[in-house]
Amino acid sequence: MQDNNIFKKFREDKLAGKKSFACLLDPDKLSLANVDETIRLSIEAQVDYFFVGGSLIINLMLDELISNIKKKCDIPVILFPGGTNQISYRADALLFLSLISGRNADLLIGKHVETAPYLKISPLEIISTGYMLIDGGVPTTVSYMSNTYPIPRTKDDIALSTAIAGEYLGLKLMYMDAGSGAKTPISDSMINVISSAVGCPLIVGGGFKTAEICGAKARAGADIVVVGDALEKDPNLVLDMAAAVHEASSVKIG
Repeated sequence: MQDNNIFKKFREDKLAGKKSFACLLDPDKLSLANVDETIRLSIEAQVDYFFVGGSLIINLMLDELISNIKKKCDIPVILFPGGTNQISYRADALLFLSLISGRNADLLIGKHVETAPYLKISPLEIISTGYMLIDGGVPTTVSYMSNTYPIPRTKDDIALSTAIAGEYLGLKLMYMDAGSGAKTPISDSMINVISSAVGCPLIVGGGFKTAEICGAKARAGADIVVVGDALEKDPNLVLDMAAAVHEASSVKIG
């Protein structure tokens, strides 16, 4: 297992007030031709991280996608797995997701037990992450596949209590997600409440369609803003989105 270089950077950036932008790539939704253009634009936009994964990966492109990224740039690749089959030793790190917003025991600990022996001997940096689904106004693949209900988008108190509990359990990151194609992004108030209450880095994603929204979520308290669906439709959005997030930092970027 590698040193905790990526988590160390997450934590140092949070303490310094530096906001980061992550491009989420789902191997099921991308052709290699589109990936090349996305990578090129991401380099130009100074994207901080590639998150790779999805709720339902049914092809064999995971390793090929990561290898392609690695050949073209040095942007860290972090696995965002939706299942036990979404592991590649070619990545730099893996978010070890515990679905703390739901009550499905398999996604709280069950699947983790199955993969732990393989991850223990892997070169991947493993980062324990409290994963919180927030209602985005439409049913999502992740909600269906996980057989759980999201936290209501107006219930800041439930989200807050969940995040605090996750941090007390020793989880190193919090990841709030409205899901791919969310109609309504997670509110600024919910992000702000959680960011103010927990000391761990906060990742936020789901339904961010414009640079203005991305910047607003970073200013509300998100340490890492993640966009996937919008960039699948228009990769050029990454330029303005990443810039908006970086501009929300309280330190100079680049």
